[in-house]
Amino acid sequence: MLAAPARLGKTRVVAVDGPAGSGKSTLARALALELNAPMIKTDHFATWDDPVAWWPRLVDGVLDPLARGETGRYQRLDWTDGLPKPGRWITIEPTDVLILEGVSSARRSIAPRLSYAFWLDGPTEAERLERAVARDGQQHRQEFVNWQQWERGWFAVDNTRSRADRII
Repeated sequence: MLAAPARLGKTRVVAVDGPAGSGKSTLARALALELNAPMIKTDHFATWDDPVAWWPRLVDGVLDPLARGETGRYQRLDWTDGLPKPGRWITIEPTDVLILEGVSSARRSIAPRLSYAFWLDGPTEAERLERAVARDGQQHRQEFVNWQQWERGWFAVDNTRSRADRII
């Protein structure tokens, strides 16, 4: 993974993608610790109603500045009360490695800028649903059911898995 060239200026971007409840966060946290790398979660941007159209905020605020060797900045969403609202500002200094974690983190539009992409299949869809509900609460079960339906379509059209460097 670290042998791959930097494709975002001097930064190697490592994406950890796959469906909800597949284990992305666990792997991404381990990588971030092992590599002493900052991590950006797609959950800092995505909402139930806007799963992917937020991407320009990440590009303009973080990816483009890092590509120029500059500091990036974005305002993450705060989900503490179960509903997304504007949260704190996050600063990302120029770095050797940046971990992007979450659904759509290895999307087709960023593929040329990724140094490495993981795809996590995880367990069955039913088991992933139960993991997500256990993590985020029973009150979100229907949103996760809807999210899984959306994910199937997104991943089929984006063909994310086929571009992964490693499938887990």
